[in-house]
Amino acid sequence: MKQVLKNYLSTILLLLGLVAGGILGALLGEKASVLQPVGTIFLNLIFVLVVPLVFLSVAQSMVVLRRNGMIGKVLGTSFGVFLLMSIICGLLAYGVMSFWNPFEAVASLGGDGSAVGGFMGEDVNIGEAIAGAFTVNDFPLLLSRDHLLPLILFAALFGLAVSFLGQKAATVEKLVFEGGAVIMKIMELVMKLAPIGIGCYFAYTIGQLGGQIVGNYLQVLLLVCAVCAIIYVVFNTLYAMYCNIPIGKFWKEMIVPSVTAVGTCSSAACIPVNIVAAQKMGVSEKIANGVIPLGTNLHKDGSVITAVAKILFALYFFGMNPSGLGTLAIVILISLMVSMVVGAIPIGGMTGEILICAVLGIDPSFAATLMIIGTICDIPATLVNSTSNLVASALVDRIAGRKNG
Repeated sequence: MKQVLKNYLSTILLLLGLVAGGILGALLGEKASVLQPVGTIFLNLIFVLVVPLVFLSVAQSMVVLRRNGMIGKVLGTSFGVFLLMSIICGLLAYGVMSFWNPFEAVASLGGDGSAVGGFMGEDVNIGEAIAGAFTVNDFPLLLSRDHLLPLILFAALFGLAVSFLGQKAATVEKLVFEGGAVIMKIMELVMKLAPIGIGCYFAYTIGQLGGQIVGNYLQVLLLVCAVCAIIYVVFNTLYAMYCNIPIGKFWKEMIVPSVTAVGTCSSAACIPVNIVAAQKMGVSEKIANGVIPLGTNLHKDGSVITAVAKILFALYFFGMNPSGLGTLAIVILISLMVSMVVGAIPIGGMTGEILICAVLGIDPSFAATLMIIGTICDIPATLVNSTSNLVASALVDRIAGRKNG
């Protein structure tokens, strides 16, 4: 019991903060605006850490990948498997959420669409929008949370360059790792204020919008749980059949990783049990030891599902109607990038939510509202995140491992 409380303490405290904030917002109404400055202070602390956190974490990840010899065919196959599995999750989430749509009621709470930037606008060229989302034309523009995607690409190139230079860049590499550790610790300390900061901001939101939004959050939770259940039961079974793993054996070995994921609410904590389970399923030791840690950082199918929910929630809130193939492609693209950001930054705070706001062109303070979705959906998302990496190792072994001997 003590271990469970320890594993879930931060989540429990955050949920208590949300409940307290919701009650205060409902009781105080518009007077809850007096709590907004407290929430704003917390958000500002998060915002100033986003750029150095993203840069140092992504650069560090690329250095580690090359140092571990993962740049090659296995890495390419791994990325392909990760991408395919995540796209499937995103398409399923979008399809289910279009069929069972709890977001339409959210539109009545938000704006008329004018608050959403041009990225989703009908008059914007999709190619130019994507180019603008991934690149900037001047270095100082990288040092802004409004351009996180270009920053991620630059950080990846920077990390690769450092790893290729070896001893010539030893000092820079040390700075990346030690600087990253410092920023992570600062973020960890700031996130201890999350129950108060997010609680106050939620109180302000409830005070302005009324308690109706709480019911919308409950519907989103049920929706995310439904999609996660389909991925976990149906698609994992199909993947096992493709890998020629006996279904009975597959689900027997899935028990410990699944229980560990739910019990710890941490994909990283599941790495050892996932590796053991993968080897018992017949995955080679080399593949399991390489793919599972890599996937833990870069492959988050559960986060893709919740990201789709967050994006649709934001679009409906600001009066947009997310329909059409172009919008679908953009939603999937953003959700993939959000899941990679979440994986690359273990204590990333609201980095994924800030990325959503940046790409959609909406007020970054709305990230606090989207973070609530991530908090209440954390358990089903972690279950899918962790077990999907176990399955991914089997798929990589099936596609590339046995060919390499």
